[in-house]
Amino acid sequence: MFAHMKIKNLNDFFVERDGRPGRCVYFCRINGYTEEIGQFIQKYYEAARVSGVIIEGRIPNPDEKNLAYYEEIMGLDFRMNTDFISQSLKRWLPRMNDYQRGNVARALYETLCDLRRSGKNENMLRNAYIKFMCWLYYKFERIVNMLGGSRIPKILYEGEISSYELQLVTILSNAGCDVVLLQYGGDAGYRSLDAGSQLSDALVLPDMREFPPDFNLKWIRSRIQEELNNERMYGTKPQILNCTNAWIEGKGLDDLRKDTAARGDDPKLFYNCFYRINGVEDKQTYANELYQFQLELTNNDRRVVIVDECIPMPEMDEIAAVKRKNYVRQDEMLMDLAANIQYTANVELQRVMVKAFLDVMLAEAKSAGMNLNKLTNRAVYMLCWMRRYQKQLFSNWRMPDIGCFIHMGPCKDENEALFLRILARLPVDVLILNPRLTAKCCLSDTLLYEIDLAESLSMNRYPRQSADVQVGTVAYHAERELNGLMYQDTGMYRNFQYDKAVSITLQTMYEEIQILWKEELKFRPNFSTENGVVTLPVIFAKVSGVKDGIVQKYWSSIKELMTEDTFVVKNVPYIDPAAPNPMKMYTVEFFKNGRLQRKKIRENQNYSYSFLRDEVQEHIFDKLQLLIESRVIKGTFENGTEYAIIATILNMPKEIVRLIQKFDFTKKNPKLIYINTGEKIISLEDSILAAFLNLAGFDVVFFVPTGYQNVEKHFNRSLMEEHQIGEYVYDLQVPNMALVSSGARLSWRDRLFRRS
Repeated sequence: MFAHMKIKNLNDFFVERDGRPGRCVYFCRINGYTEEIGQFIQKYYEAARVSGVIIEGRIPNPDEKNLAYYEEIMGLDFRMNTDFISQSLKRWLPRMNDYQRGNVARALYETLCDLRRSGKNENMLRNAYIKFMCWLYYKFERIVNMLGGSRIPKILYEGEISSYELQLVTILSNAGCDVVLLQYGGDAGYRSLDAGSQLSDALVLPDMREFPPDFNLKWIRSRIQEELNNERMYGTKPQILNCTNAWIEGKGLDDLRKDTAARGDDPKLFYNCFYRINGVEDKQTYANELYQFQLELTNNDRRVVIVDECIPMPEMDEIAAVKRKNYVRQDEMLMDLAANIQYTANVELQRVMVKAFLDVMLAEAKSAGMNLNKLTNRAVYMLCWMRRYQKQLFSNWRMPDIGCFIHMGPCKDENEALFLRILARLPVDVLILNPRLTAKCCLSDTLLYEIDLAESLSMNRYPRQSADVQVGTVAYHAERELNGLMYQDTGMYRNFQYDKAVSITLQTMYEEIQILWKEELKFRPNFSTENGVVTLPVIFAKVSGVKDGIVQKYWSSIKELMTEDTFVVKNVPYIDPAAPNPMKMYTVEFFKNGRLQRKKIRENQNYSYSFLRDEVQEHIFDKLQLLIESRVIKGTFENGTEYAIIATILNMPKEIVRLIQKFDFTKKNPKLIYINTGEKIISLEDSILAAFLNLAGFDVVFFVPTGYQNVEKHFNRSLMEEHQIGEYVYDLQVPNMALVSSGARLSWRDRLFRRS
């Protein structure tokens, strides 16, 4: 029989018989987990699947059919000697040779002797013998004829082993099998059967911990299947690989300047770097240093791509060019989409691109909250950008060429962070410049090398031409630093400090409208500035009825709300549906696949907002897109109302456009007062305008003295807080508000110092 020895390391299990000391076998139980153990179990599982037996849960006891068959073939005779056992095995398991049969017979006889010594009677021994014989036939027949060969068969047992099961695997171990017990619940159960660890050895490794809750052989199988699917996805692997950052000296731009041929000499590796540099070393020379750096790369025939602030989103025609289908499985989706990566000029580079794409996307698939639809959309974005920059970075590429992709400013979007991670695994140096220290970059990657410099500088564009190089004076930079100290997390804000905003509608009492109306937004509840986005708490309300039925006070209360930034609508409808609209005929081409075509809108000859600041135009586009996606206007995506929304918002009255242009998100917001005294239902266009202005940050109040439902018709759900302030009054005419006296009381200071 085979001797048992203790392993020195886990790889001992995979050494063939002749390479082991004394041609021994190993019987080991594993009660804890490390990454090394996880990898070993997967490898041992695959070995047991090929030449061994895997047991998940208890081995089933022989049933009536099993016992009847045994009795038919072998009878019920039993004698306690090795010759009888050997002859029985020859008839019962005929594929074993004499050597194998002799080892099993001796091991089985010794186990039965141990049972006799423990007090078992003859009948019990016969029952145990029959159980062992049935188990050998029905569970282990596939390996008994491998015993004693150069490749030692494996038994992998998952769970808490029983007494008879332990005796059987000990028999097989003594006859020439390796055995591994996976005990997720610890060693206490086993020790009750083998207190002195005479039959097996407990594995002890540094830093062992409890098994992860989801770890089991089923998980191992899914992981193996996933790896097989991944291999199928990758197809032919590239012969060259990236060596990213292993060669750099941490010298920033000097590392990127280094000649690509001098970075390393392994012909199977391309040597690139992946850098993020936060801050600047010298504010006075930073812009000129960047200009000279780009000039040097260009003069050295390096292919350079520079993007400012963010990578432009894929256009609709770029997205449409990506061939795709409907998918139900992740591996199917990634394999199909990867076929879009084509670079016929260099097949090896194409394989590198496919591998980088799949490596990053498979890692992204494991991130929290990821699903097939979201992963598909991100993969399509990656392919659009890879195709867009492929020619600029890899035209006529050959080893060891390395292009350079410079991202000016931090990554603010997960999609572009994902794209830079893909680029960093291609023959490209990827450089992220983040000169403003307070700006946050969302990119993280194990390959990324980061440098933090002491000085901070606001710079949004990379200086590509000498004319772009602007050098600030010491006083200029000192002022910028002072601004950073004054306006960063202090509650004070400089003019137009933020260009992104989202609005939330406040639920208020009617009396609070008067209080909040003239307050700056920063003093309202729930105002915040997080990650460069301002949260605007706005009023969106309908006031029904007239307080106490007193009409004069009613008009005075409205007059009090008329500030210089308030737009008042007195005639219903304000926007006549029949009025000419030059944008209406273009709306179909302005909106495709659920997205505004911003570039086409800007290029249209009738586009009337081009004089606005870029950030104001983007604010309008953002809220227009949001209004359509929210479907708050009835008929959106049902009868073409989305096109009416676009036409209306792209043709707003200039008075309202001017209010949007001058709107500073941290100060007082513009207002819309809409007075409807009659029975007319407001038009679809007026409803669109009101809902849009609410999203854009306006306070919007409808005054309806009749209490009629004449402002809600075109809304899909309740958007406004309605205040019932008094009795309903009909047939009112809106007076000349200039002649209406304000109901506001003078303060004691005003009364004391007012002019006589």
